[in-house]
Amino acid sequence: MGRQIDRSTVELEHFRAMLRAYMDRKGLRSTDQRRLIIDTFFRAENHVSIEELLAKVRASDPRVGYATVYRTLKLLAESGVANERRFGDGLTRYELADDATHHDHLICVECGDIVEFEEPRIEELQDKVARKHGFRLRSHKHELYGVCPRCQAVRRAEN
Repeated sequence: MGRQIDRSTVELEHFRAMLRAYMDRKGLRSTDQRRLIIDTFFRAENHVSIEELLAKVRASDPRVGYATVYRTLKLLAESGVANERRFGDGLTRYELADDATHHDHLICVECGDIVEFEEPRIEELQDKVARKHGFRLRSHKHELYGVCPRCQAVRRAEN
């Protein structure tokens, strides 16, 4: 999980503008530590936990505390810049909110690996089921739990 993601400058500026507008409305100021946490989050891979982000941030500034990272991630979620995800492992993970594309998740119950996927047929079927029952969908989360190929191979090798 330690990879960094190169996101486009346009995408990041969009999220920065969203965050600035939210902070202005709430009367919040931008501190050096908050900026460091946000920049580190923007470079981190999706599905980063508070603990993982804290470790990355402390590599640049060891004075940053857990509570500061926690509050900043909550701010990112409240502003619509990040989404909170819980995959049944007891951790809250965060990913950039991306309204342009929707994705779902495959989660390995052994190693915790998370694979994002898009499947238009699933989306169409969900819409059809919702219409059949008179629902107007606002959002959904599709998470599939199982054992990834790497963990399956380890099990086979052990047997």
